[in-house]
Amino acid sequence: MSQLLLTAFSNRVDAVQLAREVGLRLDAEGFTSALHLLDVDQRPDIDGSTMVVSLGGDGTFLKSARLAHQVGARVLAVNLGRMGFLLNVPPTEIVEDIKGAFEGDMVAERLALQISTSGSDIDEFALNEVVVERAQAGHMVRLKTFVNEEEYLTYSADGVMVASPTGSTGYNFSAGGPVVDATLPVMILTPIAPHFTINRSIVVADDKVIRLVADNKPAVIVADGQAIGSLEPGEFVEVRKSPSPVRVVATRSFDLAFRLRESLREGHA
Repeated sequence: MSQLLLTAFSNRVDAVQLAREVGLRLDAEGFTSALHLLDVDQRPDIDGSTMVVSLGGDGTFLKSARLAHQVGARVLAVNLGRMGFLLNVPPTEIVEDIKGAFEGDMVAERLALQISTSGSDIDEFALNEVVVERAQAGHMVRLKTFVNEEEYLTYSADGVMVASPTGSTGYNFSAGGPVVDATLPVMILTPIAPHFTINRSIVVADDKVIRLVADNKPAVIVADGQAIGSLEPGEFVEVRKSPSPVRVVATRSFDLAFRLRESLREGHA
């Protein structure tokens, strides 16, 4: 079994080339590595001792984090994208960071989300957010929200999301939600383009269970940008803290303030 799993999408020629170059350099120093293409339907042979090295943008990292989370492995985020809110390792320093991670136990635990539904046996994971959204373009969906068993607000909107602190700088931020420190033990409930109702987010403790109920129309469930199921009227999705976090290699600080300044200055947000 390889110590390192380098992950990339096959259409990212730069990432695949970098993976091969890094693999050769590390192999020469006694590390064993393998390249896994994320758009190939094949499970890699890894366990909790493997370090998953994501080469790409935020989408690459989210899919790599899913692989790592399934076996309790660490994931190192290398930034080959334009901004990469989740990524803090430049490609020029990847070998040094990998070696440093093996020399020390530098891991930051990120809260992940566990997703279950009433209408099926879906038991899914998300690092950034879970969204229940309209099934048809041009039509709003009406969604009731509950925290534990207490009813909160009912939204007529394009959708409603539950975001993790890590995901607060993603879709949640674009929808007007707050940026939350990634170390805080909370979940964020944010409506997407609500119609004639409150448009503020609600932040709750991570020991709560958030339920989103499709009230009048079918809806689609999306986790980290990927559709994972659907709801018929009356059915619901529940989101709670995953019992195991995503273990992110922390060889350097994550400068959120700098990333926000750069994003807003360059118009990426």
